[in-house]
Amino acid sequence: MTTTPQPEFEGQNPQAPQAQPQQGQTPPPPPYQPPAAGQPYSGQSYQGQTSPGQPTAYGQQVLDPAQQRQWGMFAHLIPLIAMVLSAGLLGFVGSLIIYVMYKERGDFVRQHAANSLNIQIVTGIVLLISFPLMLVLVGFVTYFLALAFAFVLHIIGALRANEGQQWTPPMTPAFVK
Repeated sequence: MTTTPQPEFEGQNPQAPQAQPQQGQTPPPPPYQPPAAGQPYSGQSYQGQTSPGQPTAYGQQVLDPAQQRQWGMFAHLIPLIAMVLSAGLLGFVGSLIIYVMYKERGDFVRQHAANSLNIQIVTGIVLLISFPLMLVLVGFVTYFLALAFAFVLHIIGALRANEGQQWTPPMTPAFVK
């Protein structure tokens, strides 16, 4: 008695012969298994991206896990430095540039760049609200608190990215995903 193989993915034809890798070819990557909470990033893709070194839709190569951790850390440190040097006004530029340049090069770096951009968006909103409030002196306090909040979140994000952990900043809506 023979059994028909169950399809791995929806829509896959169970009667179609499964292609076996030829000599010299690499086998297809295993399906994505989400990491347990708090587990370090292993380099597996969220959305079935190609493996490191393979070209993406735009011809760029997917970064290997170590490079993704490094750029995930830079996605927090570069805006942090820009924010400190510009009194909070240019951190957004650093986050946006890294997000646009690296969002297609790996899910780990994309998530950390999006988190960094979300932190900067929330900080920018609070800073804009702080300007008119400066007329009644409350804005100076909210301005400082917004910068301190962003500073702490970027430090935590950079540390988590360096450790290879997925992280979502608290009290920050996901404007960019």
